[in-house]
Amino acid sequence: MQSATGGVRSQASMGILLMCAGIASLSVSDAIAKALTSGYTPIQILFMRNLIALPFAVLIALRMGGTGALRSYRPAAHLLRGVLWLFAAGLFFTSLKYLEIAEATALVFMAPVFITAISALALKETVGWRRWLAVLAGFAGVLIVVRPGAGTFQNASLLPIVVAFFYAVLMISARWVDPRESVWTLMLYLVGAGALLSALVVPFVWVAIRPEDMWLFIGIAIFGTAGITLITQAFRFARSATLAPFEYSALIWATLLGWLIWNEIPDLLTYVGAAFIILSGCYIVFREQRLATDAAD
Repeated sequence: MQSATGGVRSQASMGILLMCAGIASLSVSDAIAKALTSGYTPIQILFMRNLIALPFAVLIALRMGGTGALRSYRPAAHLLRGVLWLFAAGLFFTSLKYLEIAEATALVFMAPVFITAISALALKETVGWRRWLAVLAGFAGVLIVVRPGAGTFQNASLLPIVVAFFYAVLMISARWVDPRESVWTLMLYLVGAGALLSALVVPFVWVAIRPEDMWLFIGIAIFGTAGITLITQAFRFARSATLAPFEYSALIWATLLGWLIWNEIPDLLTYVGAAFIILSGCYIVFREQRLATDAAD
């Protein structure tokens, strides 16, 4: 019994380690994106990231899922998910041009709250009063961070909230994908669809890439792909309820990178609002996991 328990704990520890490493990688990718927004449009940054990342995504999919990972039973679903992801990523990169990276990151944490609200209002799923209270707490956190009507309010603060909404729809849209397809297929087609869709628009906004910036584009592709891969692997070792709190370590990385690179130091109210958002998201994930476990018993 003890060895079995030790094995479960070891797997959970591995999942947590992979999640933290994946979040750190994505945070570095976001910081690179913020640096690039001063000279390039978000759509060009996304195009270059996806174009460079696509060969890596193919190799990872083949290594982890075999040739079957290259096949899609519902290509239209992946194309729609690509549109959602392109909108979400494009708006997030746009927000990074105007906001502190920690503030933008904190507001994107609204995604689990939006998932719950969409599930109840649009998909008619049953959501209890506890999760509705968590949703309200999340929105209260947003108001604290954004502070509408205050002198510090920026219209750009609304962008990460819209990003969180699109990301929530993207997560829900995974239900439209054929259940025979693996997570590696989802990753591959998301990158592929992003590359294809951004390629249709990028000629209209293309700016010649400076040679010294090419390393940044390579970096954003490597760190972005590594982050997604590590997080995907994390869910193979541990439950979502175990990993959810560590996803919010992104705020620590965003604060650290913002301070080191741009001398950005969020004020106290930003952290208070972020705490509301994070706690509401963690509770929603924990509650849904608990309900799923009870239903399975």
